[in-house]
Amino acid sequence: MKAVHIEFLVEEPSMEAFLQGLLPRVLDNRVTFMIYPSQCKHELLRRLPDRLRGYASWLPENWRIIVVVDRDDDDCLALKRQLEGIVGRAGLQSRRTAGPESWQVVSRMAIEELEAWYFGDWEAVREAYPGVSAHVPHQAGYRDPDAIRGGTWEAFQRVLQRAGYFQTGLRKIEAARCLGRLLDPKRNRSRSFGALRDVLMEVMA
Repeated sequence: MKAVHIEFLVEEPSMEAFLQGLLPRVLDNRVTFMIYPSQCKHELLRRLPDRLRGYASWLPENWRIIVVVDRDDDDCLALKRQLEGIVGRAGLQSRRTAGPESWQVVSRMAIEELEAWYFGDWEAVREAYPGVSAHVPHQAGYRDPDAIRGGTWEAFQRVLQRAGYFQTGLRKIEAARCLGRLLDPKRNRSRSFGALRDVLMEVMA
């Protein structure tokens, strides 16, 4: 069944700011949405069981819930199992258990952090910050946006600071708001972003 509304549960305000810029362009007014940020990943995971149990008591058949977290240093499969377990114990159907037609909740991860999605669309980054080098995606450490080592936001900050931006530190919400409006979902090379994009396309199909 085609969804008419999506509830997004995200771990921090920067992801909220990013999605506020991205989603109106992707969903194109065909699906409404609300975004509920936590202050950190720990808070999101701590509150998630109660929140999902609350949804289970009233969630309309044509609504969906998407939980978005950073993988950080966690084991991807272990984190996925943790989220699947929370969904199941709340009495809701995940995409993994119910399939693409009748799921209620799906989890998606930024690997390892939101800034990996920026590295996935360097043209958008250069549109926002024209002084950055066009060659960054061709450098060995940045060719795979989901495999950048040593902290993705730290890497993004270093690249921008070398170009003269954010000299006192990356303002994550400001950057997220800007790049959410510019990022092109079709050309993004991040596999973890692609997983979110594909489930959004599925929701609208």
